[in-house]
Amino acid sequence: MFKKITIGLIALTFILTGCIQTKSNTGIGAVDGGVFRSIDKGATWQQKVIIPTAGRNGNFSGANIMTWAMDPGDSQAIYYAGIGTGLYYTYDGTNTWRKAGELGNNTIRAIGVDSFDKCTIFATIGNRVFKTDDCSRTWKQMYFDNQTKITIDALALDHFNENHLYIGLSRGDLVKSLDAGESWQTIHRFNAKIDRLMIDPNDSRLMYALISKKGVFKSSDQGENWEPFNDGLKEHKLGTAVKDLILFKDNSTMIFIATNLGIIRSSDAGNTWEQIELIPADKKTALNALAVNPKNTKEIFYVTNNTFFRSSDGGENWQTIKLTTSRAGRTLMVNPEKPTTMYMGVRALPKK
Repeated sequence: MFKKITIGLIALTFILTGCIQTKSNTGIGAVDGGVFRSIDKGATWQQKVIIPTAGRNGNFSGANIMTWAMDPGDSQAIYYAGIGTGLYYTYDGTNTWRKAGELGNNTIRAIGVDSFDKCTIFATIGNRVFKTDDCSRTWKQMYFDNQTKITIDALALDHFNENHLYIGLSRGDLVKSLDAGESWQTIHRFNAKIDRLMIDPNDSRLMYALISKKGVFKSSDQGENWEPFNDGLKEHKLGTAVKDLILFKDNSTMIFIATNLGIIRSSDAGNTWEQIELIPADKKTALNALAVNPKNTKEIFYVTNNTFFRSSDGGENWQTIKLTTSRAGRTLMVNPEKPTTMYMGVRALPKK
């Protein structure tokens, strides 16, 4: 079966050296990292990295994304963590940014924003967890693992109980706090790195864990017990290198899972799965990130190292748009209140 392909060519300006000058609001040109924003569902992108200062504006245009998070109660508030560049945050949908100075230029591996208080944020650095309750002005260490080589790569906050939060360690321990980070207990051991933790937005008893080289696991009792959630991946031979899992508020039965080889979708909470045919053939896709419009799940988006893909009909047909950056698209986010607006985090490709 062949897909109809529409090639979306975005205007590129070449300078005499042959380099590509990206659309940028910084005027920096070839420094094309940080965050890109689209207000037309990915048809065009603009770099958004300005940090206003009293003198000349700063920016983080050289940053490579590690992770990010959106405030669950305010879609204009986004927190961006770069590799070795610390934590940046915006309250105006990426028009301007500030830096969480106390966290320095460390690599932030996971971020969580309290659903009950937007000024309460958790961030992980190496084997430590930090918390602010004054909108990033000051930070306090809440957890320290005695194994210094351990990293805390996953963090999730319960949207039903503000005192409950979870962290996932690189050695596979799932650790929970019942008192907003004051004390902790290990509740499960996966014996493999926990890449991400996700709590169902409709029912905080339901949790999902993306486990390195093992795929997806699901819990129905707030993380006490877990079972594999890989039937769809096995059925469609997509491996266990999971890139994204998408859940939907007010639609608890719809789930998307993406690996580097393709995307599957379930409309019955994972009882059955269908594969979405991609471009190019699935085994050559090299998908990095997936996003879906929460108001219309037929609008699907994914990104590879150099191309952005979008479908408005559930994956029957695709448009392809070449990225206006030399860096790879690594993360995608749809504004849930205004789905025409999207955000993309990028990372430099390894030098050959």
